[in-house]
Amino acid sequence: METQRKSSGDDHGGERGLLHTWKGYSCSVTPERLFLPGPVLQVALGTRHGVLLVEGGQVYSFGELPWKQSQATEPAKPTLEGVLSGQRVVAVAAGSFHSGAVTEDGGVHMWGDNSSGQCGLSGLSAVPNPTPVALLDSDTASPPTAPVMELACGEQHTLALSAQREVWAWGSGCQLGLSVATFPVWKPQKVEHLAGRYVLQVACGASHSLALVRCLSPQDVHRPLVDKCRQCNQLLFTMTDKEDHVIISDGHYCPLAAEPAEDGHGLEAPASLSQVLKTSPSEPALSFHAAASNPPAPAGGADPTQDSENEASAGSAASSGAPPASDSGPLAQHSGGVLFGVKGSPYPDEQAVKDYLKRLSENTQADQTAKATLLTSEGRLTTGSTLNSLVASCASAVGERVASTYEALSLKKMMNFYLPSGAARADGPVAGLTGFTGDNTADRVRQEDSTQAKKSSSTGDIREEEAEGLRRRLSLPGLLSQVSPRLLRKAGRARMRAVALTPLGGAVPGTQELFPTLQTEVWSWGQGEHGQLGHGDSLARLQPLCIKSLNNKEVVRVAAGAHHSLALTAQSQVFSWGSNSSGQLGHMESPSTVPRLAKLSEGIRVWDISAGDRHTLLLADGDCILPIIYYSGLQVKEGADESHAKGAGQQEEGKEEEERVGGYTQQPVLLPFCMDLGYVSNVVAGGQRCVALSDRNVMGFIASLHELASVERKFYCKLCTIKTQIIRPLLELESLSSALSQTAMGLLHTLAGRFSLLCHLTGQHSASLTANLRRVRDVKSLLILDHASIFLDSYHEYCSAVGNFQVMGGFQTLTKPSLDFFGKNPELLKRLSECSEENPTMADFLVALFFLPTHHLHEYGRLLLKLATCFEVCSNEYQMLQDSCSKFEALAQLLKRKRKDADYTCHFWKSFPGKMTDSLRKPHRRLICESSNKALTLQNAGRFSVNWFIVFNDALVHAQFSTHHVFPLATLWVEPIPEENTVLYGLKVITPEETFNLLASSAMEKAKWLRSINQAVEQALSGAGQDTASVDSGLGQKLEPPVSRTASYTFYKDGRLKEATYEGHWLAGKPNGRGVLKWPDGRIYKGTFKNGLEDGFGEFWAPNKTLNKTDHYQGHWKDGKMHGVGTYRYASGEVYDGFFQDNMRHGHGVLRSGKLNTSSPSVFIGQWLQDKKTGYGVFDDITKGEKYMGMWQDHLRQGTGVVVTQFGLYYEGAFKDNKMTGTGILLSEDDTTYEGEFSDDWTLNGKGVLTMANGDYLEGSFNGEWGSGLKVAGSYFKPHLFLDTDKDKNRTVKLGRLCVRAEDKWKAVFEECWRQLGCEEPGRGENGTAWENIAVALSTNRQHIQDSPETLSLSHSRTLESLEVIPQHVGVITMERYHTIRLYLIKACDTPLHPLGRLLETLVAVYRMTYVGVGANRRLLPQAVSEIKSYLNRIFQIVRFLFPDLPEEGGLIPEPTTSVQDKKDPGSNDAPLESPKPGRVVSSSALLLPVLLPRLYPPLFTLYALEKEREDDVYWECVLRLNKQPDLALLAFLGVQQRFWPVSIPVLMPALGEKQQVLSSTKDVCFASAVETLQQISTTFTPSDKLQLIQLTFEEITKEVQALLKQDFLWSMDDLFPVFLYVVLRARIRNLGSEVSLIEDLMDPCVQHGEHGIMFTTLKACYYQIQHEKIT
Repeated sequence: METQRKSSGDDHGGERGLLHTWKGYSCSVTPERLFLPGPVLQVALGTRHGVLLVEGGQVYSFGELPWKQSQATEPAKPTLEGVLSGQRVVAVAAGSFHSGAVTEDGGVHMWGDNSSGQCGLSGLSAVPNPTPVALLDSDTASPPTAPVMELACGEQHTLALSAQREVWAWGSGCQLGLSVATFPVWKPQKVEHLAGRYVLQVACGASHSLALVRCLSPQDVHRPLVDKCRQCNQLLFTMTDKEDHVIISDGHYCPLAAEPAEDGHGLEAPASLSQVLKTSPSEPALSFHAAASNPPAPAGGADPTQDSENEASAGSAASSGAPPASDSGPLAQHSGGVLFGVKGSPYPDEQAVKDYLKRLSENTQADQTAKATLLTSEGRLTTGSTLNSLVASCASAVGERVASTYEALSLKKMMNFYLPSGAARADGPVAGLTGFTGDNTADRVRQEDSTQAKKSSSTGDIREEEAEGLRRRLSLPGLLSQVSPRLLRKAGRARMRAVALTPLGGAVPGTQELFPTLQTEVWSWGQGEHGQLGHGDSLARLQPLCIKSLNNKEVVRVAAGAHHSLALTAQSQVFSWGSNSSGQLGHMESPSTVPRLAKLSEGIRVWDISAGDRHTLLLADGDCILPIIYYSGLQVKEGADESHAKGAGQQEEGKEEEERVGGYTQQPVLLPFCMDLGYVSNVVAGGQRCVALSDRNVMGFIASLHELASVERKFYCKLCTIKTQIIRPLLELESLSSALSQTAMGLLHTLAGRFSLLCHLTGQHSASLTANLRRVRDVKSLLILDHASIFLDSYHEYCSAVGNFQVMGGFQTLTKPSLDFFGKNPELLKRLSECSEENPTMADFLVALFFLPTHHLHEYGRLLLKLATCFEVCSNEYQMLQDSCSKFEALAQLLKRKRKDADYTCHFWKSFPGKMTDSLRKPHRRLICESSNKALTLQNAGRFSVNWFIVFNDALVHAQFSTHHVFPLATLWVEPIPEENTVLYGLKVITPEETFNLLASSAMEKAKWLRSINQAVEQALSGAGQDTASVDSGLGQKLEPPVSRTASYTFYKDGRLKEATYEGHWLAGKPNGRGVLKWPDGRIYKGTFKNGLEDGFGEFWAPNKTLNKTDHYQGHWKDGKMHGVGTYRYASGEVYDGFFQDNMRHGHGVLRSGKLNTSSPSVFIGQWLQDKKTGYGVFDDITKGEKYMGMWQDHLRQGTGVVVTQFGLYYEGAFKDNKMTGTGILLSEDDTTYEGEFSDDWTLNGKGVLTMANGDYLEGSFNGEWGSGLKVAGSYFKPHLFLDTDKDKNRTVKLGRLCVRAEDKWKAVFEECWRQLGCEEPGRGENGTAWENIAVALSTNRQHIQDSPETLSLSHSRTLESLEVIPQHVGVITMERYHTIRLYLIKACDTPLHPLGRLLETLVAVYRMTYVGVGANRRLLPQAVSEIKSYLNRIFQIVRFLFPDLPEEGGLIPEPTTSVQDKKDPGSNDAPLESPKPGRVVSSSALLLPVLLPRLYPPLFTLYALEKEREDDVYWECVLRLNKQPDLALLAFLGVQQRFWPVSIPVLMPALGEKQQVLSSTKDVCFASAVETLQQISTTFTPSDKLQLIQLTFEEITKEVQALLKQDFLWSMDDLFPVFLYVVLRARIRNLGSEVSLIEDLMDPCVQHGEHGIMFTTLKACYYQIQHEKIT
């Protein structure tokens, strides 16, 4: 033994985890060192044994180990638990006579006494060696084991905390918290009552259990907890609806969980009220927030004059004597102001509860926060337990009928009536005052059974609760009961208001998960005969119950002795309760049933606690860095060990004996030897023994860690003191609202909130540092390194809040209320603020006090640096510490500078003229410099004018006698005026609406002001102006802010932009680039600006007040006006799409008008001139069914034009003033024609000729409207009776003379294209400029599209890329260059982003608009054809402008002589092969028709089909008839020579070469390939393609005939025609007449006399032949 133990003075072994052990506290005690192979990480002590965890994960046991078979005679020697050697153990625990260990993977091993099942193994009374115990989760299908984090062991039970933060229990006794009927419980079971809670720590006493639980966050409150009992599947909470109130019962009786209670009080299973309410569906009126989520209490109390209705409503709820609660069975017990349901009460289903709650919440809307009130104050109500028993007795006596009607009585009103306003502070977490009544309660109180009385849970905590933390609220009206006026009067207090100062939610954003939580609750359960549960009584609890009085106390650690309990708070205070037989509670009150503070001298901050059988150990910070140890409890005499050998009966006597002999502490005593132990990191008590773990101070590292933690704890305590003793009282002063303005009030609340956040963060940090000391003691886990930004931001925000309050003169205005409160001699303030000024004023005290926290940054810097010096300079740790240190130091400097700025600004406002102060003084505004010393003056200012310039961090202010002007810095440009010509030191200041020159008094002043303003502008732009001045400002900062910047500005001068706000890019004082401009009347422009004006692409919205809708324009702008192409959607529903100039419609455009619900009843497309329809245009009146194509002037039809109607009428002629007036021609559907004078629409008036369809005509004078009876005076002719046919032919009317010429149509469209190419008039301009404009148009349009890439397809972007290469456009045109040009044109016309493509798109639109719908009238065909031809000519003119060397129409390009193959370019019109002239004829149709015609084909071909309808019908009837004939019959009928008749034809069958015999019945087999080829004519668009197909058909026929004759062969027309006729018939082309006409009208003139011409003539001849074919 001597070798093992040495006095701790010796200095052997390692440096970490040194173990010292001792008993008692007498001066003679010296701790012994226990030597182990490695540093000890954790110690756990039982009654007579202990377990040690050594680094590396080995476990040693020492002391008496009766469960070991071979117990050595030497009991104290640590022995290795070899069974665990393969496992890595991370935690150990010891109960009275058993032990446990947790391995790295979360497994549990137990050993020791198992007589009560505490080792979790059935069938063994003792377990000699560590044996695994599994926690099987029965909820999941395949039971996995729950991994465990920590264990706690009591006398007969064990608790485990799983990684899911759930509590499991096994062993015996009610301290398990399980609903089971029989003990022991061998198999670990989950404690269901804590399910859904986040448990932080568990502790076990001999026969009770404690759990530290994180308060529910706001999100969790609404998550329903377990609502059914796991055993019997009954509802844990029930609600019974009485007439005027609701009874919520948590008195669930589970037959499986029943257990006879030791003290004969019947069953006990009260749960906290919060639990009850949390289980209810989450109705807003019922949400009972956990501490974390309370909103701050309302600022003002209600006015105390509402009396009459309150008095009237004080009905007696208890006038009829209710039977004593004990009679009504175990379920009528009363807990937390909640009335339990009687046993027989029906359980309402969930829906009923929800409905009830809904009803309730509706009633509650009026007074959502009827507060559940606790009558307490810093001055306690009444001493001792008189009040306790009063409350309790009243509660029980009133019994079930205590709840009164909510409608009649609002507790809040009653409080206001009886008290000075707001005095009833909703301080405590207690759920509500159980009913008090005045009259006949007194005698009932005397009769009441005392134990019964104790059962009201609102007893003990009433005295204990301090007015601190959040004010809990409860809005459950049914629970509010009547409160006796007498009690309320007692509770009266000074005129104060409740203000919540605890941070809500997770305090600093982001800290919820990283930092240890301070918002905790302590739950206890088990035996309570010594009061060790802390509920204010000595009853046992079968299930965990929250100790209300510890809520909001920020408990961070709990410990349990045999019969007493301890809780350690973040503020380093210790609460203790339970048995105090040996003074182990640390205060003189004999056994306490509620937590009380242990008595320690001022300035002792405890940070580790432990409890043994009858003593308590506390580890605290003293005055020096070394930790000190306090001992409270029994003095242990040497030789006392023997007494333990007695039986249990004598043991008690032994204890009493001891107490008489040895004595105990009256209050905690300091252990004198603790200074010799070095840096103690843990203390452990157990049985009678004490253990301390300490470290040597290697390289000063341990000392620095201890110092860091100690400084942080001290700082936190100081902040808490300031919060509770200064800030909260100040905020609660009634006189505050009158003293402070609303702004200052808001700022003060912000300041208090930020202070609170900072305080909370410090508390969390100190808790985390303490935890680090107790376990790991390393640098890596320091939160201040990983999450430095959270600290820096919190300090920064806090400092800004203080500065803002100071600048607004807040501290001056606080002087009076503070003097009222703290008196003339504020000792408290002096002590807390550490103010260093001489003769400080109250304001100085307050400023010093509020800036105090910022000094702590230097401490952080100092301590981190100190820690860094413990490491090698090259190590990572050194680097991390060094970086963090410099961050904190830099912030400290910055905040110091900010404080100086705030001081400077504050003094400035004192001297500033009062009127302007109010408007200019803003919380975030700081002064940079000002010109009161005349250092800066305005150039050309009047002699007597006063000009004062002040630079703030957000604006330059120019103040004069009575006015001032504010120029925001973001839109301020300042530049020095060069000094060559003058000796003046000038600065030019540019703002969006003003430019002025300032003169400085000297070159130095000029430089100073220039630098100050520029620096301020730079900071304002970087966002640093208001809050976060960059750390290195002044060092290496760019002197000049950028000329181009993004900012927001509101214009104030009269003009177009008055009061408009612009937000976007600026350049030297003018909006430039992208931005948004908003006017107060709702107009908005969003787009690009140039030089202060809208320019480029933009959108504009203008509200239309009368229609209550908005106009919307999207398009191009120039110099602030709509200019270029755009779309304007009018509020009326009209849409204009086209060109603008100077905000007016000008150029080509489309106007669709009509109601929104129809698809636009009228459409105009055509030319506009200064917002009016002028020039050629097409108007489609869909409602009338008319279409007008002609000239316009000032919105009226004027000049020549054509009208067609849906009924087939056709008019062409003159219009005047929007009417048909003058000469015109009118044709009806049946070819009746009138030619003559008109006076109005469809109204004939004057001379004319009316020709009938059969050729008869009337000549004379006509009057009347067409179609409704004409008056005629004239002659009637019937020409065909006479054979003078020549005269008859002249009668047919020639159409097209009186309509607009094709060349005059759509001039605006072509002019716009020329303009885009840079020519004012067609053909006048520079070729080079045109190509540049094309390149610009492509790139800008492409850029615009890239902003919305979804509009751009892949092929489109490829086309754009290929167009970006400008083709060679000068030099001799060869065939190769001709092809390049052709390809370029195809691509250019393919994208509307190219001027040519845009032109083509517009032409297609106008063409379709003209000839589709009503415009599909056969009489328009000639116009439609000539319009296409004019397009070709005009586009060809543009192409020749772009490629000047292209020959004109009909010119020749010489063919290259190399190869003949090149001539046959598919799809192009080759010159005929036999043509003697080599080369290619250039024509507009060859070059452009392939691009244009496919797009115009549908409307054009429809017109052809209508025109040729009759002929095609005759032709088609004939085709159908003749096609009924078999091949041979048809060939014979058509007169095809027999040598051309195929006898057999090859068939495409697997057996090649097989022939099919042509029989007399065979159909559709002869010349099949030629027929197929010809049928494709309907699938092509251009005449050249169609001619190509005709040629191929001839070639196919020739091939077939040559195969028949097996020789070369030359056709004669007589032979060819019948064969071709046969092919045409068999091809069955429906609209052959239309095809023929189209080819004839649009074929290239140069082809007409060549081979193609002859072939086409043959086809045309066939068509006429088929029409006139007579079948005999």
